Amino acid sequence: MYMVPSRRTSITALAGFFVLALALVSLAQTSGRPYIPDGAYNENQFSKHPSAVKVARLHYSGGGDWYWGSSAIPNFLKFVRDNTDFTVDTVERQVRIMDADLFQYPFLFATGHGVISFSAEEKERLREYLSAGGFLFVNDSYGMDKTFRKEMAALFPERQVVELPFDHLIYHSFYDFPSGPPKIHEHDGLPPRGYAFIVNGRVVMYFLVESDIGDGWEDPQVHNDPPGKRQEALRMGLNLLTYALLN
Repeated sequence: MYMVPSRRTSITALAGFFVLALALVSLAQTSGRPYIPDGAYNENQFSKHPSAVKVARLHYSGGGDWYWGSSAIPNFLKFVRDNTDFTVDTVERQVRIMDADLFQYPFLFATGHGVISFSAEEKERLREYLSAGGFLFVNDSYGMDKTFRKEMAALFPERQVVELPFDHLIYHSFYDFPSGPPKIHEHDGLPPRGYAFIVNGRVVMYFLVESDIGDGWEDPQVHNDPPGKRQEALRMGLNLLTYALLN
């Protein structure tokens, strides 16, 4: 399928801006500690910087509660800000697939309970976005698994939905997760599983079930997760963002 050049450039240019910064991240990883920049943080300077990383929550169709967890993305982005050298916008953005500014966001986050569905027009545009360098992370907050995996299969019918092995770069791009994604919430008591679409050797969509790192990003009092679990959830999110920007 023909990709619109300006859209491809808008995503890959954003990702390319952070390659030098992520070299510092890699140095931090080898020492076992995240890189934390010196000096005071200026919220206005970072959030208004034209090249700041912007993460958008996907407002999807199908009836699921796409808005679930209002504190999740701001908390996650503050964790990214405090533990990397990223210039990051800590304000949550929201976008629909058909919105004109979709291609300004290299990383989309979707969560909730129940059904996510895409129209034929949305599928085509989402395919274009993902093929042009975008990344979609879908966090099953409980109840999405069976229906969304069917929707995934319809999105790229020529490709197979795969479960990522634990040695995949996503589990080692910043922090090491040698046993795969962390188990944050009990749900059905099953092990967490990460499913993906791979296009030209690159994961473009990651669907996480039986883990719920999105809930682990929320304010501590929302789910009363212990600090260790919240750290695991935030670190796994940073792995996903790092992978999305570098690949």
